[in-house]
Amino acid sequence: MVKIGLQFKATLENVTNVRPVGEDFRWFLKLKCANCGEIPEKWQYINLMDSVPLKGGRGSASMVQKCKLCARENSIDIMRDTITPYNAEDSERFKTMVQLECRGLEPVDFQPQAGFAAEGAESGTKFPEITLLEKDWTEYDEKASESVGIYEATHQFVKC
Repeated sequence: MVKIGLQFKATLENVTNVRPVGEDFRWFLKLKCANCGEIPEKWQYINLMDSVPLKGGRGSASMVQKCKLCARENSIDIMRDTITPYNAEDSERFKTMVQLECRGLEPVDFQPQAGFAAEGAESGTKFPEITLLEKDWTEYDEKASESVGIYEATHQFVKC
């Protein structure tokens, strides 16, 4: 079992507390089989709502899948207590947003999509529906009379 941290980095303009919202938030990943190195073409997602039992009664995971190439059963689980918001003071630095418990799978890519939220850094204005598929998001904060945004969103994976 390996713990891997998904680190997020972006330039924040007048926003803070960027975070995934809800147990149904979908973490879109490309996953590599640690046994044979197979990386499926399609994006796969995991979320907190999904819980699949592991063989042999060893608990459960967010996703259990059999590798199409080597037939090995692998799993990945979101470590619920590790989900952390990305704040204004983190801007332009990598910060671990979530840790994943991996058994036989290794995440090699992440695609942020819909389901993020943030708040105005000074005003506290809520921005509940942020999509980062294009790596950038902009809006206008009426309360603070200023533009807000998340720019150049990127990521990396680190062993924890």
